[in-house]
Amino acid sequence: MNALAQIEAWPVEHAAAGVVRGAETWSHGEADRKFGWASVTKLFSATAVLVAAEEGVLDLDEPAGPPGSTVRHLLGHASGLPFDGRRPISKPGERRIYSNTGIEVLAAFLAEKAEMPFAAYLSEAVLEPLGMSGTALEGSPAAGLAGPLVDLLAFGRELLAPTLVAPETLGEATTVAFPGLDGVLPDFGRFEPLDWGLGFEIRDEKEPHWTGSLNSSRTFGHFGGSGSFIWVDPDAGAACASLADRQFGEWAKEAWPPLSDAVLAELR
Repeated sequence: MNALAQIEAWPVEHAAAGVVRGAETWSHGEADRKFGWASVTKLFSATAVLVAAEEGVLDLDEPAGPPGSTVRHLLGHASGLPFDGRRPISKPGERRIYSNTGIEVLAAFLAEKAEMPFAAYLSEAVLEPLGMSGTALEGSPAAGLAGPLVDLLAFGRELLAPTLVAPETLGEATTVAFPGLDGVLPDFGRFEPLDWGLGFEIRDEKEPHWTGSLNSSRTFGHFGGSGSFIWVDPDAGAACASLADRQFGEWAKEAWPPLSDAVLAELR
């Protein structure tokens, strides 16, 4: 795929990018190199929670986190917890507050319910079944995964045709949770509303955005402060991911949307 060659012009030392659609996979760059994934990790932690919900380990609507909040609130960044810190700054369900702490609280809750460390549950429920042998949680459940592009693309393929959870479950997770909540998308500004699913950011009509202008409103995914992203566009039937060794910044805002548009144009 010619579009992926754009990464050669990025102001980074090491990068890799790839696309999956159906049985096809394209990649460019160091696809086997280990990179930090930062907040892309949240999608994996959320998927582990969805698996746990289907297994009956927990219920999406049971109390968790601050008083009045549920597992669903924590997944949807609507628990009232701040970006970092355990003191709520809003009542549950009133604001979309992107929260690392919320994901960490949720991971601890799952670990308690499953009676095993969260990293072990994540590995057994998500990483191992998808053959992601090069990836491991090396820190926070909100931002601690590290691994190669080939593994991240395996997850992209899973999100296009789920096997870990029922398609209906993934469909619910990639539909807006708590519609109408306003909030701030880190590094991009305030959106009214800031639409989010259960762990998955939903593109909708956000502008500016880290995906491309050709991405459909149904696109979902996440980006990370380590210079990482993955998106899935159900309308295109494709997933695209990229990893780099430079922290997110203006370079990524300038580089990622053209890459996404070039990929989608080429797929068409």
